[in-house]
Amino acid sequence: MTVLQFYDDPAAFLRDAGGVLAADAVVTTVLSTVTQRVAAADLRGEPRLEHPHWWLAVRQDDQVVGVAMRTAPFGPYPPYLLPMPEEAARELARVLHARGEQVVAANGALPATEQFADEMARLVGGRAEVHEHMRLWEVTEVDPPSLPEGRLRAALPDDAVLCATWWNAFAVDAALQAGRGAESATGESIERAEMARRIEEGLVWLWEDEAGRVVHLTAHNPPAFGVARVGPVYTPLQARGRGYASATVAAVAQRLLDDGARACLFTDQANPTSNKIYEALGYRPVVDMANLRVTRPGRA
Repeated sequence: MTVLQFYDDPAAFLRDAGGVLAADAVVTTVLSTVTQRVAAADLRGEPRLEHPHWWLAVRQDDQVVGVAMRTAPFGPYPPYLLPMPEEAARELARVLHARGEQVVAANGALPATEQFADEMARLVGGRAEVHEHMRLWEVTEVDPPSLPEGRLRAALPDDAVLCATWWNAFAVDAALQAGRGAESATGESIERAEMARRIEEGLVWLWEDEAGRVVHLTAHNPPAFGVARVGPVYTPLQARGRGYASATVAAVAQRLLDDGARACLFTDQANPTSNKIYEALGYRPVVDMANLRVTRPGRA
């Protein structure tokens, strides 16, 4: 018998599903890092934003066989699914529809995310379409690139405004580089206070050119179950094509590996530049994922 167990408390979810997350820590990196971040914010007493916050453990014979969450702070607030039995993915769509949750998008691992979106589309009389094809990569041995002039340095508190600006520009620029319109961009924006926290924790790295100008940003999440996810990776338009991204991502990945963490990142499969760069650095594909949208007749 398949049981869907929902959680409002991320700490309780981590207690019950942590073993599943740790068992495949690269594939579960997004769910793990987001859940740990929300749990930490709860401990600090920070109020949650007004958008859905739930986690899901799929159980069969009292064993957790799948996980999901809905915590995205950007519209249309897509649920995020990881591998689970097909019937569980379809039942999740039915449960959310029955309790009145409007779901017009879903992200995560295939085929579970596609099965969920197909069922949700059936329920509302629409269709599910892939919006983005994503690929998760891991590097175990960095192949160092040729280095441009300049140096890598950790971001400093005085860099917080610039770093937040570039972080928030990333989603739009990534959509344009992949051949989509700016209106199609999806991603989590960041406030200056949160950026300052990440800088203080040593999670944000910059490349300075030979004149001391900051020309690139690469950030990463703190390790969750031993895995650190790199991103965003951002070079402003006027500084692109000079090797800053390759040099910074390689250096950051090497630091993570040297510290005993595993390093992974996501790419949009429609962006040949980023895929080529990371493969050249030694990143290898782990799993393909997708962002899907559910549309209804007469609606975009």
